[in-house]
Amino acid sequence: MKIAIDASRIDVSKKTGTEYYSFEIIKNLLLIDSSRKNQYIFYSRKPISKLLSEFSGNYFINKTISLPRFWTQIGLAWKMLKDKPDILFIPAHTIPWIHPKKTAAVIHGLEYEYFPDAYSFFEKFHLQLTTKLALKWAKKIIVPSQSTKNDLIKFYRADPKQIEVIYHGFTASNQPACNAFGIANAGRPPATSRQPANKYILFIGRLERRKNLVSLIQSFNFIKEKYKISHQLILIGKKGFGFKEIEKARENSPYKNDIILKDYVSEKEKKDLLKNADVFVFVSLYEGFGFPILEAMEAGVPIVASNNSSLSEIAGDAALLVNPQNTEEISQAIYKSLTDENLRKNLIEKGKENIKRFDWQKCAEETLEVLNEL
Repeated sequence: MKIAIDASRIDVSKKTGTEYYSFEIIKNLLLIDSSRKNQYIFYSRKPISKLLSEFSGNYFINKTISLPRFWTQIGLAWKMLKDKPDILFIPAHTIPWIHPKKTAAVIHGLEYEYFPDAYSFFEKFHLQLTTKLALKWAKKIIVPSQSTKNDLIKFYRADPKQIEVIYHGFTASNQPACNAFGIANAGRPPATSRQPANKYILFIGRLERRKNLVSLIQSFNFIKEKYKISHQLILIGKKGFGFKEIEKARENSPYKNDIILKDYVSEKEKKDLLKNADVFVFVSLYEGFGFPILEAMEAGVPIVASNNSSLSEIAGDAALLVNPQNTEEISQAIYKSLTDENLRKNLIEKGKENIKRFDWQKCAEETLEVLNEL
């Protein structure tokens, strides 16, 4: 079969979760499809020769579409009409209006339905429209969690039989420097020159309202005052919607000198910070999957995470799960994870075991099975 794949996201310099997924799924599809019965056509904005140089043979082709705008609905649509592939696979959910009957797309999450204020009118309209069209045009929709499947059914009345849950993989040692957290490459200075204390609580992710960081700061204030802990709170990531609220919460904190905001860290610094953190806190209000908690588990750090969206599903029993809208509950969970050595050891051991559920080869195998059965 001739399988066309939208590879437009894998050459993005600063990868977020969607781009990271696109890179890994394409690489692993090539690794596992040893039968060579399928021919892959990768459509990208620029040549992806660096990735494809790892493989040999004539079972894949790279075609570039250099349109600066309307890349999908004009460029990719024209290629579908011209090349007539048997199958089209879209790693992110925008499907061209011209597409084969056998089309599968991945929908990563419905953040825009839960947090509409974080998007412009056009952005929200576009996301809702492309989601509706994906459900209408795709023979199969792939999602990274049961939570995302439930959201599609809730908001769009999607047919459950159309949706396949396939967990993303996770291979920490192979992650590129521009990873799912939206952290940039080395070479850019951090937002502050302050160095972390020997003891600290860590968050890594986009610094935005959806990540619930104002509540995290309030919880940090509470345990600093009540328990007199010496820890700092380090928040790392790109600025997002609602960052000013986070910055204001820090400025208003009596412990603001112990709250460190960092825009950019190198891959090495990020790994060192994870490895040496006393607890990793990820009390986001919504996640379609949740790469950050898996990386924290791989680093051997106890985790406090939200009990909502996909996070409880991804974390399993390897994290202390809390109501993210209850700051007292967050505070108590953080303090408990700092002071209860038996609990810490138990969470770390369970975390190491839990990440074994998430494997890129397995993800690619299950995805190829869906494509072959279209």
